[in-house]
Amino acid sequence: MKSKRLKLAWLYVILALGAIVALVELSGRKPVPTVPTQTVSRANLSSAISTNGKVEPVTPYEMRSLIQSHVTSVHATEGQLVKKGQPILDLDDGQLRADVSRAREELLTNQDNLRIAQTGGQATQLAKLDGDIRKTEVERQRLQASIATLEKLVAQQAATPHDLSEARASLARTESDRDSLIASRADFIRQTKLDTDRISLLVSQSQETLQNLQRKLNSTHVTAPADGTLYSLPVQVNNLVKEGDLLAAVADLKHVRVRAFVDEPDLGGLVPGQNVVVTWDALPGRTWTGRTLQTPRQVLAHGTRTVGEVLCPVNNDDQRLIPNTTVNVRIALAERTNVLVVPRGAILFDGSHRYVFVVESGTPNSVLRKREVQPGISDSTAYEVLSGLKEGDVVALIGNIIAPTDGMKVRVEQPE
Repeated sequence: MKSKRLKLAWLYVILALGAIVALVELSGRKPVPTVPTQTVSRANLSSAISTNGKVEPVTPYEMRSLIQSHVTSVHATEGQLVKKGQPILDLDDGQLRADVSRAREELLTNQDNLRIAQTGGQATQLAKLDGDIRKTEVERQRLQASIATLEKLVAQQAATPHDLSEARASLARTESDRDSLIASRADFIRQTKLDTDRISLLVSQSQETLQNLQRKLNSTHVTAPADGTLYSLPVQVNNLVKEGDLLAAVADLKHVRVRAFVDEPDLGGLVPGQNVVVTWDALPGRTWTGRTLQTPRQVLAHGTRTVGEVLCPVNNDDQRLIPNTTVNVRIALAERTNVLVVPRGAILFDGSHRYVFVVESGTPNSVLRKREVQPGISDSTAYEVLSGLKEGDVVALIGNIIAPTDGMKVRVEQPE
């Protein structure tokens, strides 16, 4: 009896020690993590850039003030359809009309002075100088002949040396007078050219001033430069305007474009001709379509962003898009049909390598197997897989596992 009790005691001790060992072993073992999974399947995928942009006319006509003045009358209203040449507004032109009148009188005066300089008193003075030069030349030739005769007579003692000396003195005076007249003629011609050039310059300046004033005077009567919509009319009667202020803007709003602001990291996927969809918060449910026209040639600071500006002509036949409004822009970079896709959360990055963890089913736990893949295009939720997976594979969505490893045991949530 005593021996039987001893055997039971030892059995209880052994069982207790076994339980203690099992508890110690279990307490030191890491729990098996649970991961959600996704089955690799086929789907249509579209990669796109979503951003914002601004609407602008393709061929806008902006009319700006060339003078400082004030608005005297307005003949149209903003948003109105206008025809080429239709009056839009007028500015006060009283001072300009007086300036044009004075400039016209100044031009006429300078033109008269130029005419006189070219054909009037100067021509008469030049003719007189030429006449005097001819007279002295005739007198010089006469005196030279007389001296030759006197030299012969003196040699024959038929004339006195005094007569010869007087003749030679007269010749010297005549030649001096002739040289002086020739020099005066050259100075006169040089001065005449200077005067003509100066007055010609004054005429040119007067013509330019008159043309400029006339252009400004014409600009005070603002008319539509082309058929279109008067989409901007920021002034009213009696408003003061400064030189350069916008008075009105006209454009054909059937032809507009969106200037889309694309962040610098997304610029690499842009090419001309990509499909564009435009929406405007002011008209929910309404869309406009177009295509990218050209890729950016530079990046610019746009608020806190660094962007490239992409021009996108869009169809605006109903003319509901208004210039200068901010719109939402979606640029389709690429589209794939019936391709293998996995959730973005399944793709992990290791330098230039991309990989996933494929789940191999097991009992009681499944096992993760690391597998390198080649991704294609992506959207906001999924990646296209070009190689490394097949349809039906189950991949883990590694979110709560800090350092997943190949061969790790996991509990699997039901695949979607």
